Amino acid sequence: MSKKNKNTSGIMYSTDPGFQYPAEHEPATGTLPAQQQNLRIFLDRKGGGKMVTAIAGFVGTTDDLEALGKKLKTKCGVGGSVKDGEVLIQGDFRDKILNLLTADGYKAKKAGG
Repeated sequence: MSKKNKNTSGIMYSTDPGFQYPAEHEPATGTLPAQQQNLRIFLDRKGGGKMVTAIAGFVGTTDDLEALGKKLKTKCGVGGSVKDGEVLIQGDFRDKILNLLTADGYKAKKAGG
């Protein structure tokens, strides 16, 4: 099986030595400002039934999401991770995280029960 060139746009072969494949324009996904972020904070059970506070809805780069996750983990004094576009903080810290995010200018709200 041959590998497909993703920049071909349906072009199989060209005899023109100066031929250039048309460039695909991907929109640059930058991080939205804090005031435009709509974050949802909810409690979830991951793994062995342990409680985890999850923050979802972040629009931006993974580096910025990891920086936010590190800041929240430091402020709460617990561990956690950043997976699948969500920040996971060990334990029930919904109120504290809501206060921290709103103090930083994020639009955040509690979701779930």
